[in-house]
Amino acid sequence: MKNPRSQLVHVLIGKSILETLLVGTIAVVVFLNVFPPTFKGWGEYVVPTESIAGWAVNVAAPSERVEVQLFIDGKLYETQVAELSRPDVVAAGWAKDEWHGYNFQLSFLQPGTREARVYAVRRSGDRMTLQLLGDPVRFVWEQR
Repeated sequence: MKNPRSQLVHVLIGKSILETLLVGTIAVVVFLNVFPPTFKGWGEYVVPTESIAGWAVNVAAPSERVEVQLFIDGKLYETQVAELSRPDVVAAGWAKDEWHGYNFQLSFLQPGTREARVYAVRRSGDRMTLQLLGDPVRFVWEQR
């Protein structure tokens, strides 16, 4: 005959494991709903044009034009819609049409090493979330 106290401990441990699994599942579902991993893209510093250029695609809606925001050193620099021609994005199979490029012209920066990050903007009702596209872009800005 098992000790009733031992049985209670096993029931409580089992209950705790089930509750943890339930809460974890809810957290993942909410995260994927609020921050869907459907945006793909990349950016780079283009020296000749002094710009941050790249592309952005919403793979869940590949014909949709994606709003992108450029942050430099953690501060919002500019917002635009990625709708410039990028035939390389179609050739790579990321989109069905070429109109997914962006190009942020840089100016008014203090000289030094800078870090740019480009985010895709997702709007849902009155909520806005950002998803980083690619890796942060580090570049050196010189006095112009």
